[in-house]
Amino acid sequence: MEINNNNQDNTINFVSFKSALSWDEYFMLQAMIAAFKSKDPATKVGSVFVDQNNHQITMGYNGFVAGIDESRVPWGKDKSAPLEFQKYGYVVHSEANAILHASRSLEGSRAYVTLFPCNECAKLIASSKVKEVIYLSDKHLETESNRIAKKIFELSGVSFRPLTLRAEILTHLLEHLQNLLTDI
Repeated sequence: MEINNNNQDNTINFVSFKSALSWDEYFMLQAMIAAFKSKDPATKVGSVFVDQNNHQITMGYNGFVAGIDESRVPWGKDKSAPLEFQKYGYVVHSEANAILHASRSLEGSRAYVTLFPCNECAKLIASSKVKEVIYLSDKHLETESNRIAKKIFELSGVSFRPLTLRAEILTHLLEHLQNLLTDI
């Protein structure tokens, strides 16, 4: 038995532990939850911006302009229709929403996004001096917008990398949520 200077037993109630999640996984799960809030029937995107101390600064999800009558604008994405009859004319992307609602500077932060940013959001991210973008999906890989976004990041020194969540994380999360619900 080891005794410290206060004459207390250091083996009582001291248990070795490790978080089930890395910081990257933790914040990406938060971005996934934010995406769940989106009303977009086709593409739900979420983002979380985090400072150097792993404290969340802001979050966002894709949706219409705050405060508008959403019943008067379309969620459709048929590009053969004029822009005023497509969601693209009205949707604010998750990254833009997060940046708009940040309560402090994003300089030096990391952005966790469920979908690699478009060129418009890349401009906002780079202009906000975000240090790194971590993303889940790059489904628009090799589109013009994607190439421009990556060029903006490269020219402005914003690093970017994909994150692959370990399969067991989602299993553990589901078990955890089920346990929480049974404890209510």
